[in-house]
Order: sequence, then structure tokens, then C-alpha cells
Amino acid sequence: MKAKIQNILDKISTLIERLSEPNIVSDIKEFTRLSQEHNSLLPVAEKGKEYLNLLEQLDENEEILTGDDEELIELAQEELTDIKADIVKLEEQLKVLLIPKDPDDNKNTILEIRSGTGGDEAALFAGDLYRMYMRYAERRSWKTELLTLNESEGGGIKEAVISMIGTGAFGNLKYESGVHRVQRVPATESSGRLHTSAATVAVLPEAKDVDVSLVDSDLKIDTYRASGAGGQHVNKTESAIRITHLPTGLVVTCQDETSQHKNKDKAMKVLRSRLYEVEQNKINQERASVRKSMVSTGDRSAKIRTYNFPQGRVTDHRINLTLYKLSNIIDGDLAEIIEALQIADLKIKMEEA
Repeated sequence: MKAKIQNILDKISTLIERLSEPNIVSDIKEFTRLSQEHNSLLPVAEKGKEYLNLLEQLDENEEILTGDDEELIELAQEELTDIKADIVKLEEQLKVLLIPKDPDDNKNTILEIRSGTGGDEAALFAGDLYRMYMRYAERRSWKTELLTLNESEGGGIKEAVISMIGTGAFGNLKYESGVHRVQRVPATESSGRLHTSAATVAVLPEAKDVDVSLVDSDLKIDTYRASGAGGQHVNKTESAIRITHLPTGLVVTCQDETSQHKNKDKAMKVLRSRLYEVEQNKINQERASVRKSMVSTGDRSAKIRTYNFPQGRVTDHRINLTLYKLSNIIDGDLAEIIEALQIADLKIKMEEA
């Protein structure tokens, strides 16, 4: 622990020196990156200095105990108990602070919702999830942009892709990836029989040009006439965009805007994020052998949560958390669930560390 703290203090000194260099000051991008790194280390440095001071006090008091001044020895023994207790407390705090932060946590996010098994009822549930996450974004004062919306004839949603822009967007929503299951009696069910259906959620960190390099020769871009509602303009102009990333086979479409240029921009945003996720998944799979939980693996095939309407119950299966607050949760009050998932993930990382 002592060596780790000293390394961080040395790194902060190096960063301060670099931030004062003229070539760094004139490079806004590099200056911002180094400033963010410096600021991220400050909480550890502050606690670390306290910890090193306590270790010095411990050494001094233990040295006094080897002397022959009885009065000083008595004082040193009294202080030792408090010093050791403070050291243990600080070590626990430092363990949390020293856990590597996910560099994607503060990124904006791309949230994808798709109806799964269950026909019209699954599409209606996907619509409920869409509204739930939009309400959650409102509560967090995030900006949202609808990138794709494919509605079903029964009033639900087949697919929705939303960009969520705000501090900690990905860090808060990354635990939502997976299969969400609903249990309720559909309005069309005359016998009152309980139905189970599902929708999938994928949460991607929004990737920038610096995160993913796209080569034009790797892209196949097709234009076509958008289908569905939209009036004469949509039917007469080829404003819809389909982008195929040839090396991976990933396909992204966008037809919500009347402008071909805007549809292309939106499609490229989603493509970058999906490609970034592919690369991150490779890294995560390499680490998977030492992970003890699926809390943050983002496995889309895993059933992560059940929303039981008759009982007003929501259960997150990864951490065995059950809350009888379904109406609040479906209205976007996800704070308690997300905080519990973050704590569970932190505990796992502390055990690994």
C-alpha cells in the first residue's frame, strides 16, 4: 500500500511539471487529458498523505517504546491504539480509491431497446422500458436524442436507439444491459391469464473518432426510401441510410430524419459505439475468468431483471434484490437499483484487488 501511494504522489508531481510545459499548455486536447488525470488522482493523494503521516507517527511511537522514559512510553502506548485504528480505517478507504476506474464511465451512452419474445406484449413492454429510461434521463438532467424508433402496429416498440448525453451516463446505465422480463395480464387477455414476455437492452459507451478509427473503404453505404409514416417527402426521396461495416459485418440503419446527411451522422454515431463495444468485449472476455459476478459484464443474453405487475415487484436476479416499488421504477426511479448494482460491483473489485 505504501509503495502504491508513493507512486501516485510521484505521478502527480510529474503531471504538475508537464502541465506547466509551454508545448502542453498550447495543446488544448493534451492539456485537458493531463488535467483530468491529475484531478482523478487527487482524492487518492490526499488520503495517501494522511496514511503516510500516520505510518511515520507509528514508527516514532514504536521507537519511543524501546526507550527508558516511562512517562513518554505511557503516552506513546495510548496514542498507538488510536493511530493503528486510523491506519486500518484509511487502508479501507484507500482500497476503494485505488480500484481502477472504468474510463468509459463518464462518457455519453447509446441505449438500444428491442422487443423480444412475446409478440405485441413484448413490444408494449419495450415501450414501457423506453419511457422508463427517458424519465430516468430527465431526473438526471441528461440531454436525450432519439436516433432510431421502429414502432409496432399494436402501439409498442420493436426497436428504439437513444443517445443520452450527460455526466456519468454510461457509468450509471451500463448495468442495464441484458434481458428484461415482464409478467402481467395483457389488456387483450379475457381470461386474466398471466403472460411472460421480454425485451433486450444494450448500453454502449458513445465512441468518438479518437476511440474508433473508421476507414471509408471498410464502409458500404446504401440509401433507400424510408418506409412507414412520414408523408410524401419520405416516400419520394432516398433519405434513409444503411451502413455496413465490411470487416465485421455490422449493419446500422437510420431513417428517422428527412435529411440524408442527418441520418448518416446518426448511423455513424451508433456504428462507432457498436464497434467500440466489440473491442471492449474482447478485453472483458480476457478478464472474465477472474470475475465472480455478471453485474457489469453486459451479457445481453442473460436474464437480469423481472417486472411483476400483479405483485408490484421488481427483482434484479444478479444481486437477488427485490423491491416492491414497480410503479416508481417504471416511472424512471432507478436510483436504488443502480446504486445497489454499483455497490455489488465495487465489492467484487475490492475482493479481486
